[in-house]
Amino acid sequence: MNEASDPSRVVNLSPRLDSSSERVGELLNAVRGIASKRLQQWIGNAFEHVDDALFDLAEKADNNAAQMHYFDGMREVRKRRPAVERNFLATISRDLGELAHPPKQQPVSTPTSLGSVELTLVADNELEESLAITSMIGKNESRLSRDLFAVNQRLSVICGGHKIDDASNPVAPAILAQAFRQSLQELGADMRVKLIIYKLFDRYVLSSLEELYQEVNVELVRAGVLPQLRHEVLRGGNAQAAGSTSHHGGDGHPASASDAMDEASDIPSDLLQTLHALFSARRGPAVAGSGNTGMHAMPSGPLPSANELLGALSVLQSQIASAGPLPYAQADDAAELSREVLQLKGQLLTQIGALRGEKPSHVATIDEDTIDLVGMLFEFILEDRNLPAAMQVMLARLQIPYLKAAILDRKLFAHRQHPARRLLDCLAEQAKGWSEESDRDHRLHEKVKSIVDHLLHDFDDDMGIFERLLLDLQQFQDVNKRRSEVAEQRVAESTRGREKLEQARHRAAREILDRIDNRKLPPLVHGVLARAWANHLVLTLLRQGETSPEFKSALRFVDDFIASTRPVADADSRQALRQTLPGIERSLRFGLANVAFQEQDIERLLGQLHIYYRQQLGETLDATEVVAVDEDAAMLAIPDSIQPVIDHDTAMDESSEDDLADVPPDSPEWHQVQALQPGTWLEFSLPDEPLTRAKLSWISPMSGRYLFVNRRGLKVADYAPQELAHLLADSQARVLAANALFDRAMSAIVGKLSQPEVASPTPFADTE
Repeated sequence: MNEASDPSRVVNLSPRLDSSSERVGELLNAVRGIASKRLQQWIGNAFEHVDDALFDLAEKADNNAAQMHYFDGMREVRKRRPAVERNFLATISRDLGELAHPPKQQPVSTPTSLGSVELTLVADNELEESLAITSMIGKNESRLSRDLFAVNQRLSVICGGHKIDDASNPVAPAILAQAFRQSLQELGADMRVKLIIYKLFDRYVLSSLEELYQEVNVELVRAGVLPQLRHEVLRGGNAQAAGSTSHHGGDGHPASASDAMDEASDIPSDLLQTLHALFSARRGPAVAGSGNTGMHAMPSGPLPSANELLGALSVLQSQIASAGPLPYAQADDAAELSREVLQLKGQLLTQIGALRGEKPSHVATIDEDTIDLVGMLFEFILEDRNLPAAMQVMLARLQIPYLKAAILDRKLFAHRQHPARRLLDCLAEQAKGWSEESDRDHRLHEKVKSIVDHLLHDFDDDMGIFERLLLDLQQFQDVNKRRSEVAEQRVAESTRGREKLEQARHRAAREILDRIDNRKLPPLVHGVLARAWANHLVLTLLRQGETSPEFKSALRFVDDFIASTRPVADADSRQALRQTLPGIERSLRFGLANVAFQEQDIERLLGQLHIYYRQQLGETLDATEVVAVDEDAAMLAIPDSIQPVIDHDTAMDESSEDDLADVPPDSPEWHQVQALQPGTWLEFSLPDEPLTRAKLSWISPMSGRYLFVNRRGLKVADYAPQELAHLLADSQARVLAANALFDRAMSAIVGKLSQPEVASPTPFADTE
């Protein structure tokens, strides 16, 4: 009999319930009741085991600080547990209630199938949290695909044909994990504590979902919803994940809370499992009967062994090494290398065919995952704006050595302390601050080039080469760091000295201007105060300080000098002025000598003042003396080497206020500037100037200005906070990422694989 003609084997999906009917509400309430009961029990069980797990960790802690982290975590969990449980259960209950009438605008962060969760790129702990959640989702979606598919189909029917899938089903692993993550924001605990809780959530909640799905399916079948549904999963991949029951007792739960504790201590090892699930989902269904194949093709011979892969890669590596020394990067080098990165898989199969006499059409899935992962790593390097173009091109040449390393030791992607990973991170960190201007002796460029050449020429299967090259690079880095630190210290001290000088000039100008007020002083007197005496005040401030008797005496002279210009109306005032003049002359001689006036200059200035005061006292002057006083005596009597302080200070204040008025203090750029810390690298692209990379070396405690140096410790620029915010707002400055290259790349790769696949390759998101 033809099976297709048997009505009992055909599922009719045409009957759909009206989403507004009373029947739909009853069915959804039944599903919500089942889910609420189960989830409340499971989430409670998970939190019951948190204390035991954290207490065990505290007992095994290496030091008191680590022990306190876990004890603090225990207290925080006990305090916040009711709110976390309540928010989690309320979110799922609300989402189930709204299933028949979904909101028109779905949240942007709704996860897609196979663990498409939002990945923030700002910190290592957030990356670990995202990877832990992504791993949980991928593992459980694969394991539960059969029962979850049936739940999705039946919910779609009772919701009037509205499609329900893994990304929109409130009881699917992705939605549950995201809801739990949101609820866990109530918890102000250390990330290590949160990772323990995620593991327990996986063990006690997600691992038990099969019971929930079976009960929901039974309830909906009893209600007549798709009773003859065949459980066919539309996406490829095995329904049962390998090892899904490992570390579990017979009831599917961990044998003890310490199991979760042990696994949580090695969260990065979940990365390969997560990536494998994401790669499998991206490739789609595998060809029937080819469970161990890749590249979407029928097998045409035995799978290449690891030795064959390594042999073929060594041939390709020698071809690159024999191409000659690496030149400086050209404009189109990055684009050409990007094409080579994408073509490596095909070149590898061709080379294996040349070695064995028959070209294979596929490799083992785990090897294909490794090839694709290394390819995406170096594709990321070529798109990473944190690296200068010349360094991108050099580092991209390491794709084949790193693919060989990943095949030889798959822990490369799982452990941050792996020598090969640390070497690439260290190369990228050194490269981040490179520019031709700061590397005129080509020392850094040649060091990076020598390491790349060394790996291309000498790396076969000795993984120790990465440790040796890392040690060599670190020694090079230490030598240059010591040199740059000495230069930085000199630059900072010089800048600090200039700022003290500017601060003293500003203080001196303010003291004099406040005393002059609105008085119209004779040009000679004003010139003495604005130039000679203001400089004397500056030096006194710098040498003796503002509380010293010398500074107070210098200010009294300003008061006396200004008072001596008042009109003399009677004999008493003339007598008072005569008594004041000797003191003014003594103070003036001392002050002028302090600012390096020559003796003849002092006598010439005092001579001009004698003429002025004789006129003040009403004495008769010769015709030549009257002419001398009427001219700008200050310009004649004061040497050009004595610069004005007041005019400079006033002009500086006015220009600064004009320049800094553009960026409001509550702007994002302003907050970004406030968050900058010494050691942060920025890229400056100023008009009519070459692209510059500089490190924030020092923030002045006096002026708040930001001092930037190049990798050699030499000053590049210094900016006021508002000036820097203005450059950021105008895209003339850009903050470079501070976290390691490998972490940025892995986060971007997981994020890219988690996105819905599109027809053309999607570039990596900016990881700054």
